[in-house]
Amino acid sequence: MEKFIEKTKLVFHDKILRKKILFVLGAFIIFRVFASIPIPGIDLANLERFFSQNQFLGLLNIFSGGGLSNLSLVMLGVGPYITGSIIMQLLTIMFPKLKAMYHEEGEAGKKKFTQYSRLLTFPLALMQGYAFLTLLQKQNVIGQLGTFDIVSNILIIAAGSVFLMWVGELMTEFGIGNGVSLLIFAGIVAGLPSHISQLFYTFEVSQIPIYLGFIIVGALVILGVVIVTEAERPIPVTYAKRIRGSKIYGGISTYIPLRINQAGVMPIIFALSILLFPQMIFSFLTSVQNATIVAVSNFVMKILTNQLFYGILYFILVFLFTYFYTAITFDPDAMATNLQKSGAFIPGIRPGKTTSEYIAKIITRITFVGALFLGAVAVLPIIMQSITGITTLTIGGTALLIVVSVVIDLIKKVDAQIAMREY
Repeated sequence: MEKFIEKTKLVFHDKILRKKILFVLGAFIIFRVFASIPIPGIDLANLERFFSQNQFLGLLNIFSGGGLSNLSLVMLGVGPYITGSIIMQLLTIMFPKLKAMYHEEGEAGKKKFTQYSRLLTFPLALMQGYAFLTLLQKQNVIGQLGTFDIVSNILIIAAGSVFLMWVGELMTEFGIGNGVSLLIFAGIVAGLPSHISQLFYTFEVSQIPIYLGFIIVGALVILGVVIVTEAERPIPVTYAKRIRGSKIYGGISTYIPLRINQAGVMPIIFALSILLFPQMIFSFLTSVQNATIVAVSNFVMKILTNQLFYGILYFILVFLFTYFYTAITFDPDAMATNLQKSGAFIPGIRPGKTTSEYIAKIITRITFVGALFLGAVAVLPIIMQSITGITTLTIGGTALLIVVSVVIDLIKKVDAQIAMREY
């Protein structure tokens, strides 16, 4: 406790760190202001009914930072930007030039790669904005709009998404932590008061054991996320001795820490984006005039909303995306090359390709553990929901996983800033 108080004092005494935190808080305020301004012509009763009947919209509301639940100006949130990033990272598999740009061209290549993701955001926001407005009109959530009103509203919604993308990147650059993750985090935290009040309104004495069970499971999930996020697999490294003049350099032994969960919370975000996109498309198609398309859409939606199929698919996607994201962010060849250039080697392993294969083998094994854990935590709320019948657990479980991961990452970034100040 004393260390926590001491670190808190250091945070507020450090001028640079204080500015970064205040910048993030200012960005949160701007985001929440825009998220509270709804687009015109909304029927609130129909909107509430529509959300209560569509669970996947509740999940999508997480990525909009809570802006979708009241159809605000930033109703799409950072969803289009996340989708654009996913598309770009998937394209690295098909196009070696993009992969080389991301891994081999350093910061300049990564900036160019990020720029392509930004360029994809606006057209994706236009498409999603049009799909949502059309779907909401079909469900009588908003009144029938003329051509000018539709075009202007789509442009406003797309501009809101691009604005949030810009705010998120400013938070990353001038604040502390990942801006996009922090915006999602802020939206989840902002929705906590309404969820808590809803629990109080629907509280029954007979459900006390269930609530206690949820609290215990939630505490265990938080503990598990913290342990797996902090867990590392050390690889011993020895630096060769070098004689320069009368001095001897090197000869020391250290280790490289490889995190069990290299991907963090990104596999969850990727998996949910992939799951939500077809649901959004087929929900839109169920209201068209063609009977064949409606029948196919209803059949697909029935499959996608089936809890067993949804849970299995969710687990598989989280598992695969954990490996995928680790593969595109961690390069064993680059690590082996850097070790060889600096005169370091892993005891018992030949430098070069053999070292790269050894590191890749270890990262594959430890990622398997991290992927299993993330997948299990992701589907645990669905299992609990099927046992208890309480429908808000899927959203709460996913939100809990994102919040804990973002907080851990934020604490690490603050600790790094404090360590830099001390040095």
